[in-house]
Amino acid sequence: MKKNILSLTLLSLILLPAVVFADDGPPATVDIIATLDNIVDWVFSILVIFAAIMLVWSGFQFVTAGGDSTKVSAAREKVMYALIGIVIAFASRGLVALVQTLVK
Repeated sequence: MKKNILSLTLLSLILLPAVVFADDGPPATVDIIATLDNIVDWVFSILVIFAAIMLVWSGFQFVTAGGDSTKVSAAREKVMYALIGIVIAFASRGLVALVQTLVK
């Protein structure tokens, strides 16, 4: 027991300067515009990838429709929704740029 206490005491004396003189660095600041820009970048990437997957999937449905009008119309709807998603994604990028210029 005495060896454990002695070991802990010596260890704490050795590590004490590292704890006392530790530097936190500059205080963290939150930049709202940069945070919004990062969020929009992620959402933009996800939307564009999802829209590209939907365009490929609807193209596959066009090819495999075999003249069935319901399958062709479902594929056209998917193409339309994918294109609307791409427009929304690019509009979100433009909206962030607009807000940045208005705020600065």
